Amino acid sequence: MNGVVAALSELLGLAEGLGWTAALAFVRIGAVVALMPGMGDPAVPPRIKLALVVAFSLVVAPILADRMAGQGPPPGFVALGGEAVAGLLLGAGMRLFLVGLQTAAAIAAQATTLSQLFAGAAPEPQPAIGNLLLMAALALAMSAGLHVRAAELVLLSYDILPAGAPLSAASAADWGLALVSRTFALAFSLAAPFVIASLVYNLALGVINRAMPALMVSMIGAPALTLGSLALLAVAVPVILATWLASFSAFLDQPFAVAP
Repeated sequence: MNGVVAALSELLGLAEGLGWTAALAFVRIGAVVALMPGMGDPAVPPRIKLALVVAFSLVVAPILADRMAGQGPPPGFVALGGEAVAGLLLGAGMRLFLVGLQTAAAIAAQATTLSQLFAGAAPEPQPAIGNLLLMAALALAMSAGLHVRAAELVLLSYDILPAGAPLSAASAADWGLALVSRTFALAFSLAAPFVIASLVYNLALGVINRAMPALMVSMIGAPALTLGSLALLAVAVPVILATWLASFSAFLDQPFAVAP
């Protein structure tokens, strides 16, 4: 009888440890899915998001249980808050790359007078170029296996941010600031062809207006600018998306290697 009680006690301890591990994984993954591109968008129904979180948790929890097997007693409820913060950091890091792409589209739209094309056609107020690049980037990321990379990212994060361990606010702030700088630098790099083309166009327009003051260069140049912008957009979009995907994949490979 004592042996049965001992076995049941051991089984209860294992179940409690596995339950805490699943809870920690569920909270971190839920925060990641809430902000990650594609799966965390408002267009995705909450039930689908919950199913995704449960599916990710079923994948991560057994691996996390093996890592936490020899770390002593399970953490308390306070650790759940740290897991939520860690998940929000990871999700916000991925979301910043979409923000950078939208910033690049806004810069390009303002430089090429395409900012009001199809205004109000999307749920969020952004230029048509932004809608085009955003939807294409999400489709490209999903086809490249974003769901698998997200699971790998969560598993990798436990090496830097152990489950139940306290977070350093100073380190998180430095990492976030460096990542914001990186994504905005990427945004300006992606929009550079449109900015350069707009500069060349305005310089040429100024020279023509100076040489021929009686000619209404704005009436002639505006359609030419729109046509040239659309042609440049058709040529530059594949390069922009390839560059963005390479930078996004580099972040997923080493999310905490961003230098301040």
